[in-house]
Amino acid sequence: MVENSDRPLAGIVLRLMSGLLFAGMLVCVKWVSDEVPLGQVVFFRSAFALLPIVIFLAWRREFPAALATRRPGGHLLRSGMGAAAMFASFAAVARLPVAEATLLAQLAPVLMALGGVLILGERFTLLRAAALGLAVCGVAVLVVPDLGTGRDAGRVLGYGLGILGSLLTAGALLTVRRISRTETAGAIAFYFVLVCTLAGLATWPLGWVRLPGQTLALLIFAGLFGGAAHICMTLALRYAEVSRLAPFEYVALIWPVLADLWLFRLPLSAGFAVALPFVLGAAALAALEGRRLRWPLRR
Repeated sequence: MVENSDRPLAGIVLRLMSGLLFAGMLVCVKWVSDEVPLGQVVFFRSAFALLPIVIFLAWRREFPAALATRRPGGHLLRSGMGAAAMFASFAAVARLPVAEATLLAQLAPVLMALGGVLILGERFTLLRAAALGLAVCGVAVLVVPDLGTGRDAGRVLGYGLGILGSLLTAGALLTVRRISRTETAGAIAFYFVLVCTLAGLATWPLGWVRLPGQTLALLIFAGLFGGAAHICMTLALRYAEVSRLAPFEYVALIWPVLADLWLFRLPLSAGFAVALPFVLGAAALAALEGRRLRWPLRR
């Protein structure tokens, strides 16, 4: 799928929509996290995400032709890391406010930039160094106050899982950079969701629970929101450069903050408020570096 960056307004609108949809997905996941096993959540989120993705590909007359692949191993690596990232991220959401879990997810572009140096042999530029420094400061401000206090071990574990999820996401996106030269965005999205569905299903022998109607509805909406958000993000990155979309990461965080305050009655921590500009600044610098290198960041 050839990128087209001459429709920035469309890209911005789609990025804003994807942020709202991703936030809705995380709200649904957090709402059921106390009563539904993690693997069962991953299964429903992934299985029902297939529906909007297949409908979108069919509407574009790319299904099933777009699923043809010359890089099955690349898809398996990307999807495996993406599935592990989903498990880690959802486990973090269960233990943290939605806003904090979402903020930790913003570390992925920075870790991807660092991975480009360590794995792909790219130059360690000043922009990458600054992004890494800001990211480290942001994580320290958020995490350090809770370390060693014994106040909430689950919260500290949530931080670790959130960072692990970002690290795995960065690895998955580095793989996307390699395989997107020959693979379509539709194939990358479809196989990722398919592998996540199978990974979630594999946890069924560990014990799933019977789902009340409301819980089942929330899981279905988590999948539909996640699939639709994936489509919006993919289109946004086609229509506008990554650096142009970076400022709207701030807007995307409004929804998780409102969800914490309004739905879950969770106050914002001082650490989150201080860490926010550090982490998002780091993500913005990583996006500027991505623009300079013309990274193919299609998901």
